[in-house]
Formats: sequence, C-alpha cells, structure tokens
Amino acid sequence: MRAFEDRIGHSFARPELLLRALTHASVSSPNRKDNQRLEFLGDRVLGLVMSTALLEHDKTATEGQLAPRFNALVRKEACADVAREIDLGSVLKLGRSEMMSGGRRKEALLGDAMEAVIAAVYKDAGFEAAQEMILRLWGSRIGKVEDDARDPKTALQEYVQARRQNPPAYVQVAREGPDHQPIFTIAVRLDDGTEEQASAGSKRQAEQAAAKALLTRLEQDT
Repeated sequence: MRAFEDRIGHSFARPELLLRALTHASVSSPNRKDNQRLEFLGDRVLGLVMSTALLEHDKTATEGQLAPRFNALVRKEACADVAREIDLGSVLKLGRSEMMSGGRRKEALLGDAMEAVIAAVYKDAGFEAAQEMILRLWGSRIGKVEDDARDPKTALQEYVQARRQNPPAYVQVAREGPDHQPIFTIAVRLDDGTEEQASAGSKRQAEQAAAKALLTRLEQDT
C-alpha cells in the first residue's frame, strides 16, 4: 500500500481506514467492512472542497453558473478519471465475480472507491489533509471546469427546443465486446433525419459523445 499512499500523497496513521476504503462489498464479511459508508462520507467531503474551490476560483460567478461546474467536478465520471490516474483499480479488494467481470476498470466502482479514499484521509487526518489531497489530485480540472460543465445532451436539447423542434431521440444501434468490457454505439436523431453516432464504454458516455458531435455539426451549419 505504500506505493499507493505515495500516489495520493498521504501516509496513513490508521492504515485500516485505507484498507476499508479499498474493500468492495463483493469481498466484505462480518469481520471485514466494505467501503460503502466511507463512500457516503467522501462524497460530502468532496462536495464541500469543490464548493469552496469554485467560489475562490471565480468570485463573480452566479449560483446558476456554479452549479453545473460543481456537478462536473464531483460526478462519478470525474472521480473515476482521478482514480485511473492514480491507478486505484490495481489496489481494489474485489470478490472473484467482480474481478472476472472487469471490476478494476468499472467506472462506478472506481468512482465509489475514490470517494471512500477521500473519506479515509478525512477520518485519518482531518479536513485540511483531505482538502489538500483533493485539490492536488483534481488539479487543473478546477481551472478548466467551464468547458467540462457544459452537458452536451442538455445543450443539444436546448438548441432544438429553441427552434421549436421535438427533443432528440437516442437509440442504441450496436453493442460489441465482452460482457465485462462492452462498447456501446448510440445514435442521436432529430425529427428531420439529422443524425450522429458515437461509441463508448457506457451508454451515457456514448450518448454524450453523440450529442456533442451533432451539436457541433448543427452549430457549424448555421
């Protein structure tokens, strides 16, 4: 675990907290607690740190501007991205079924474990230690969050509704790869037949990518 502690920049005085943060429910037992309660706490710690950071980063932003930026920084995808950067998956404690189904790469498991690690640091050394780790690991994401906060599906829907068109339809057109690492292809279609497709490891990511591609095309054509 020492190498992982080096990656997150925190040495645990109570290493049992880190072990619990890395223990998935699939391998828990009466004598071995999983990370679900820590995940709950870590989500709240992350939220407080990001709320404070956003207010300090842009002192003129309105609540309406801050809310989507906040969501972009704390959503599961962002937590999973940070988890991948520190190779959290390699130290996760998983049951055999989860390991066989690619659990170390699953976005939900990585995001949940990242939140649990945040809580473990908070309980081990207090809020300031957790805040320091979060700000270091999230790094430049805070400064460029305006770009990440624009949700493509929402932006596309607003675009077509402003032109009195029906909301876009999302259709799964293909699913490839093994069960533990599927690739979904999603098409987004408008009433007039305009369409774009995109592929990703989750339906949500594929929908977002397809919406972004279609929105870019529509904006270029106007």
